[in-house]
Amino acid sequence: MDATKLRRGDRMGDPARGFAVEIIRPGLSLGGGDSGLGAIGRIDRATVAPGHVIGMHPHRDDEILTYVRAGRMLHRDTVGNAEEITATRLMMMNAGHTFQHEERMLDPDPVEALQIFLRPRAADLEPRVQFHEFGEAVSRGAWRLLAAPEGAPLEVRAQAWVADARVPAGAALSLPPLPATGAVRLLHVFGGEVAVCGLALRAGETAYLTEDGGSAEARSEADLVLFATDPAAPVFRGGMFSGNVVAR
Repeated sequence: MDATKLRRGDRMGDPARGFAVEIIRPGLSLGGGDSGLGAIGRIDRATVAPGHVIGMHPHRDDEILTYVRAGRMLHRDTVGNAEEITATRLMMMNAGHTFQHEERMLDPDPVEALQIFLRPRAADLEPRVQFHEFGEAVSRGAWRLLAAPEGAPLEVRAQAWVADARVPAGAALSLPPLPATGAVRLLHVFGGEVAVCGLALRAGETAYLTEDGGSAEARSEADLVLFATDPAAPVFRGGMFSGNVVAR
């Protein structure tokens, strides 16, 4: 297995003023003509202040996994949902051809989350929203499949897979087998520090991984998010947020 560290994303906003986000576009780090990587359009690492409201806004042709690590938010949307999202209860918004939503922060402490923008296999799919209660905020010492084309609690309409794990300090966790022939992966460190193929990764850093095998060795307790995609599979690259910003 080969590992390449991606450069940090573009930072926008200020948490003291309500909202801050780091936008990771993996394709830009890899030097291609696509700002994404297969079905992985972009990954937003967000910090949102207590009481802040992200007002009603549109999405189109985005598959959006809201991965909360701290705090709670109230989600409302134009397909009739009014639901809480927490570190144990995650949400997949399959935006399709027409969709709008808003998020209201509920706790006295900031919300820490990833907003993961995946690309659908085709444009103009039917909009829908999925919720799943995982019971535990973290999966200790084992990979937990969150979203996949099939066989996961949350369905994404593309060849993309998302899993997470918490690795104790000093332990090593083998990476799961690749989910498809030709698939590649991104490993994002939400918290802590790990080594992969001798590459040190700290909180907020991401590595591009090719081929099967390998493990993540935790130098401190680490929260990891693992993405996989088949770059050869069909995807729609014109999504409102997941789309290819280079081409536009």
